Amino acid sequence: MQEIAGRTGIHFLFKASFDKANRTSIQSFRGPGVHEGCRILGEIAKELAIPVTTDIHTAEQADIAAAHIDLLQIPSFLCRQTDLLEAAAKTGRAVNVKKGQFLAPWDTVNIADKMRVFGCEHFLITERGTTFGYNNLVADMRSLYWMRKEGLPVIFDATHSVQRPGGLGGTTGGDGELAPVLARAAVAPGVDGLFMEVHSDPANALSDGPNQIPLEFIEDLLVKLIAIHHAAH
Repeated sequence: MQEIAGRTGIHFLFKASFDKANRTSIQSFRGPGVHEGCRILGEIAKELAIPVTTDIHTAEQADIAAAHIDLLQIPSFLCRQTDLLEAAAKTGRAVNVKKGQFLAPWDTVNIADKMRVFGCEHFLITERGTTFGYNNLVADMRSLYWMRKEGLPVIFDATHSVQRPGGLGGTTGGDGELAPVLARAAVAPGVDGLFMEVHSDPANALSDGPNQIPLEFIEDLLVKLIAIHHAAH
């Protein structure tokens, strides 16, 4: 991915989770934990000279992660947790807050207000779909316009927006083939970045395989996204 980003001129951040704390099944793989996971991410950042990001789930994890992580990420199901937002903000790191599936776009203004009150001016809001009935999400492209109109820097999560939470019973399903389609649709009205899960073998990924974009397709997709961005802006 670093090599592909270099060829396409994309500013690349690497994301991985030290703990997938909201897995569907108790038997699902979670990760190595906050200390070991953040240490590994810190080594990746140093070795490849790239910024890294990961989710934090508790206020106590904020300082642990901030020692290694450039961009702290707040999961969508915790996006209104004031203590967690405050802890992330007070680390001095940039923060990416994923908009909850239960929030309207204009509700993110309240999240932004919290971040500013807590002294964090470098934050992002990520659109990742809205709950649409059971085991389904829908991405409302209008939300990208509305949030940016409020002066918020907006990221579009192309892979989680095609997720079907719990859709396979014990695991989450998804429509990975639609992730590139939604990515192209998001770039046209304007976003400040894209979140995309990429895997060399999605069928055997330990998490979110059905949503992921195969590594072999990502460079062609990025070239198309850049062209759409230039054409639209």
